[in-house]
Amino acid sequence: MVDETAFRHIRGEINRLPCVFERALLARHAVCELAVGHQIAERETVACSQPAAHADCARMEELLRRKSAFALGLTATERILPHAMMMRIQCGGLDGLKTLLDPDALAPNARRLVRLALERCGDLGELPFSEIVQGMAAWKGRRHGGEPR
Repeated sequence: MVDETAFRHIRGEINRLPCVFERALLARHAVCELAVGHQIAERETVACSQPAAHADCARMEELLRRKSAFALGLTATERILPHAMMMRIQCGGLDGLKTLLDPDALAPNARRLVRLALERCGDLGELPFSEIVQGMAAWKGRRHGGEPR
């Protein structure tokens, strides 16, 4: 077993540009054509291969956090959130974007959805977040037994 501090140090050296939607990708809920996977001490991590795309995704994730705060009962979206809440924001947010922008896709494609949002609105802040947040509210994680809720 690897020491957690050592793992984080090595991870930072290997994965200099962590994927913003890493949790959704690792859960196999979404895909991304720019994702590059790394194996570190029996763990998996995902990096982004394009800094400009990473910045766009970071802006989208920040908006998803902020715009969903009321619906998800969050009082401070800047703090570190529990894993389940981050999964709801990432997976549910990508589901909401997919429903809005790419309904025929089999799985949410993070980069494609952010690119489509930019093409459609120009500014990510102009998206209809009330519709996107519905995807977050509807998203259900897995129960401890591994079955969907």
